[in-house]
Amino acid sequence: MDDRDDRDQRDQRDMDRPSPPGGHHGGRHGGDLDRVGDQRTRLRLRHAERLTSLMAERGDLRGVHALADYFDDAVRWSA
Repeated sequence: MDDRDDRDQRDQRDMDRPSPPGGHHGGRHGGDLDRVGDQRTRLRLRHAERLTSLMAERGDLRGVHALADYFDDAVRWSA
């Protein structure tokens, strides 16, 4: 569980880091955009994993939030 928390904190720090003024990255567009894209993919996958495990553990949450139900169903149907 500690490794997961460490990754979360690192990813959050990276996402909180401000972009340079004007959105330019000093000529390193490809590397920075790739890094941000990879980061977003990891966060999206982690979020889906945790939402699915939460919904599996807590059946009483079904029907509470329509968007959570939608994504839980989407993950199950795509497996």
